[in-house]
Formats: sequence, structure tokens, C-alpha cells
Amino acid sequence: MRKRTIAITTLIVAQFMDLVDTTITNVALRPIQKDLHATDAHLEWIMAGYLLAFAVLLITGGRLGDIFGRRTIFLIGVAGFGLTSLWASAADTGQALVMARVAQGAFGGVMVPQVLSSVQVMYEPDERGKIYGLIGAISALGSVVGLLAGGWMVTADLFGLGWRVVFLVNVPVCVLLLALASFFVPNSRSEHPLKLDLLGVLLAASSVFLIEFPLIDGRMADWAPWIWGMLSAAPVVIVLFVLQQRAKMRRDGSSLLPMQLFADQGFSRGLVVQILFWMANGGYMIALGYYLQTALGFTPFKTGLTIFGMTVGSMIVTPAGAPLAKKFGKYVIFAGGIIQAAAFVYAIWVINDQGTSLTGWDLAVALGVSGAGMVLLIVPLLDEALRTVPATAAGAASGTFTTFQQLGYSLGVAVAGVIFFNTAGERPTFSTLNDAVTNALWVTVAAFALSGLFALLMPKLRPYTSPSDSQGPQAVPVGQ
Repeated sequence: MRKRTIAITTLIVAQFMDLVDTTITNVALRPIQKDLHATDAHLEWIMAGYLLAFAVLLITGGRLGDIFGRRTIFLIGVAGFGLTSLWASAADTGQALVMARVAQGAFGGVMVPQVLSSVQVMYEPDERGKIYGLIGAISALGSVVGLLAGGWMVTADLFGLGWRVVFLVNVPVCVLLLALASFFVPNSRSEHPLKLDLLGVLLAASSVFLIEFPLIDGRMADWAPWIWGMLSAAPVVIVLFVLQQRAKMRRDGSSLLPMQLFADQGFSRGLVVQILFWMANGGYMIALGYYLQTALGFTPFKTGLTIFGMTVGSMIVTPAGAPLAKKFGKYVIFAGGIIQAAAFVYAIWVINDQGTSLTGWDLAVALGVSGAGMVLLIVPLLDEALRTVPATAAGAASGTFTTFQQLGYSLGVAVAGVIFFNTAGERPTFSTLNDAVTNALWVTVAAFALSGLFALLMPKLRPYTSPSDSQGPQAVPVGQ
């Protein structure tokens, strides 16, 4: 029992570290830019590059663990995460930091899938619920800790390292995880592992790159013809990816994405809600975080505390989230999206009304209400989207949801980032920065509103118990 406790603690800490690193740079962008003379595009890639690499390798990382042993792949992921964190802390140019972040995200995509896979092996079915609940609670804290800890470490200038400490702190953690995992985490394998789909990974990565690179770097390249060529090539590569995935599924059933699930309306429409929701989050994170520090002179820590208001709102509403979701289903998701959109409309008004006198307290109500709406959307979404998915495909569907979460977030960073920095201009003033954050936050408003509206297109479900079903209640579509 003691060995298993140490093992699950080790795995959860690794996942927590990854979650912290998804947001820890958000409040350090301005100091990074000043120190490395990084371009606006570099700042966007520092955020988006990590998420893209993580998303593209997430499913493949899980399959590597199934084939070669979950402890083996976990150790490789942790070691790589530590080394790339060290690389990031030593970066002397914006480009070097971007490269380190992409590599760090890739190793995170190898490391994280082993957590839930190992839980399946280490715990009996009736024990897993409380472990999943613990992982969920810790995961919810990860992004918050990233904002607050990152802001505090940069503002305090620990050991005179400035922003570099937010990456360097991972190194001793990784060393400890390597030591503990080597002795306590079982090296389990799948009895019938799916084959790797390396061509699928390449096409998926190419598809996303051909969209995000032009959006992020287009302004720096003065929207040259080759930028438009990349954007034009993106839909062609996406079509090739879909065709390859279908052929791979027919051939051996081991496509990167579970293509057969996209025919399920609940799953596919829920996936659209997922993408739009996380796109909205990525949009406000880069726009609001950069604006507060650059236009108003907020410290990284003060910026983190300001955005923390969203977490306070979510904590207040969390006890009501599950009961409301159980009773009203997709309509709670709709309400969550619309509430968040309205909250950011109010935030835009407050920013323009207060001008240079804006404080974190001025945004507290808007961000707190948005946090409440976030709970209403995110609590029922996965359950509603997976209700009609066969139990045998639940793991693949959940993995796909997580993958598209990261892609949506990085797309939000790209779209809102290009609007923000284009509006701010080469020599930003308070006026242009104010216009920039306003324009960029409208991306967040639109994405949140659309996520709520798309939820209404999800199938309406009712409980149904088949007389021949010994597994208990299920849910079946009864209309739309």
C-alpha cells in the first residue's frame, strides 16, 4: 500500500508540474521580452509552441507506454522535461526559448499519458473514482499555481534569476521524480497495444503548423506571398490527414484519432464546444496578461493575482455545478458559455471606462463571474459529449478531447495574439494598447458565446434502461 501511495503521488506531481508550466510563462512574457529582446511572435510561440507539441504527441505518448512500458516512457518523459526546462532557463534569445518550449511540450506529451494509464493498472475499478477525483482537483490547481507562483518568483527575482527561475525550478523536481518512479512506479504494458501512427502525427502537426505559423509570424513577414501559401496549403494537408486516418482505421484500427467517433453527434459537437471554449481562454490569457504589465505597469505577481479572481468565482459555484449539470445537461453548458461571454463584455467596458486608473479590483467582478460560468460549462461537457460513446472507446474519446483542448488554447493564443500585436503596433502607446486588448478580448467574447450556442446543437439525452442491459442505466438520444 505504501509503495502504491508513493507511486501515485509521483505520477500526480508530474502531471501537476506539466499543468503549472502551461500557464507559468503567461505572467512572465513582458520580463522575457525585455531581457531577450524577443519579438511579439516569439511571445506567442513561447505559449503556443508548448501546447502544440504537447497536443500532437499526447495520443502517441500513451501508445508508447502501452508498447514499451509505462514506467520506461514516463522516465524518458520526465528526464526530457527536466533537460528542456534547463535549456529554457539558459536561453539567450527569443528563438532559443521557443525551441526549448516546443521540446518541453513534446516531452510533456510523452510523460503525462502514463499517469491515467498507470492508474488503470494500479487500482481496482471501485478504487479509481477517488483517484480520478484527486487528479481532477490537483489539475484544477495547476493553472492557478502557475499564474501565482510564476508571478511571485519573477517579481521577487529569486536568486537574481528573474524569469529564468520559473523553468529552473522544474529541474530538482524532475530529479526527485526520476528517483521515485524508478523504484515505485510499475512498468506495466498493454496486452494488445495499438500500433504507432507516425504518419498521422506528421500530418496532424503539419496541419496545425500551417495554420498557426502564418497567423503568428505573418505580421513580422509583412504578409509575404509565402505566408498566404502556407495558409492555402493548410486545408489540403487537413484533407490528406483525414483520408490517411480513415485508411489507417480500416487497415488496422490504430489511427491517431478515433475517426469513427466523429460520426457521433454528441461527441463531434461537444468537441467543437471544447475547441471554442479553450480558444477563448487562450485569447484572454495572452491579451489581458500582456496588457496589464505593459500598459499599466502591473508586476507579474499582481497580474497573477488579478486573473486569480476567476478561480475565486469558480470555487464559489463548483458545489452547484454537478447538480445543475445532472438536471439540465447541455443547457448548463449553454448558460456557462453565455455567462462567460457577458463577463468579458463587461471586462472590456471596465477597461475602457477606467483607463490608466484600472486596478485588479476593477476586474474582480468580471473575472469572478467568468469563473462561475467556466464551472457551468466545463463540469457537464465531457459527460454530455461521451454519453453515447461506447465504453470501449471512452479512453480514446477522452484523449481526443484533451488533445483538442490544447489545440484550441494555442489557436486562441495565435488569433488573439495577432490581433493584439497588430493593433498595438511597433511602438505601442497606452492608446494603442488599450485598443489592442479591447479588440483581442472580442475574440474571447465571440468564442465563449459560440461555445454556448454550439452546446444547444448537442443531442438531447434522457436516461434509458434496457431490459437486457445488465450494466445499468445508459443514455440514448431522443432528438435534437
